[in-house]
Amino acid sequence: MSAVSDLLTKYQNVIADLTLVTGGGGVFDVVVDGTVIYSKHETGRHANDGEVLAAFEAFIGPDVLRYGS
Repeated sequence: MSAVSDLLTKYQNVIADLTLVTGGGGVFDVVVDGTVIYSKHETGRHANDGEVLAAFEAFIGPDVLRYGS
C-alpha cells in the first residue's frame, strides 16, 4: 500500500503507532489522532499517489520535519 509506505518512510520519526483496519465495502479511511484526513467513503474513490501523504503533511503542519531532514 503506497500510502502506508509513504507515511512510514517519510515520517517514521513521528509515527508511534500505525494500524490498518479492514472495512466493509472497500472503505479506506485515514484517521490521525481522531481526525479523518482522507476518506474513500466521502470521496467515492481511492486516493491518488501522494494524496494521503499530502493530507498528513497538511494535518501535522510545516514544523514537523520529514525523517532524515
